[in-house]
Amino acid sequence: MTNKVRITLLAVPLFVCFGAASAQLPKPLPKAQSPATQIKGLTNPSPELVGKLTKELSITPEQAIGGSGALFGLAKSKLTPEDFTKVADVVPGMDGLLKAAPAPKPKKESTDMLSSVGSMLPGKAGALASVAGSFKELGLSPEQAIKFVPIMTKFVDLKGGAGVAKILSGALK
Repeated sequence: MTNKVRITLLAVPLFVCFGAASAQLPKPLPKAQSPATQIKGLTNPSPELVGKLTKELSITPEQAIGGSGALFGLAKSKLTPEDFTKVADVVPGMDGLLKAAPAPKPKKESTDMLSSVGSMLPGKAGALASVAGSFKELGLSPEQAIKFVPIMTKFVDLKGGAGVAKILSGALK
């Protein structure tokens, strides 16, 4: 037999063996599907809400995540645990949003003054003044903070109903 024929005769069984072996190997598992997405190294815990905020306010996803987290943190501080749970249950990724809220930098007199003056103001302006430092850290103005509230409230209304939306809007007044 010639060398070519020998190589061919040896190669065929090898290909058959390797082909059969690879057919028996388990297929790789698909990556876990998660509602969270990555944004410049930051996990987006609530893509639908963040998408609405970025689109309607023309802000970055990072600003939407941090700003909504700051406002949900404000609501959490004002609500009973039972009421906040009702809100948190309809907002995917609530824990991630709360963790993403930037803490205002300490020793900023202007932020402290704004917070103390804000507590004397009526309505949304007074409540939102307490998160002014967080919004400032995100590069957002107090006026933009006020614009978050109706979008977040509408989102909660769509996901959990008018009763849950009323709880949230009451906390952010």
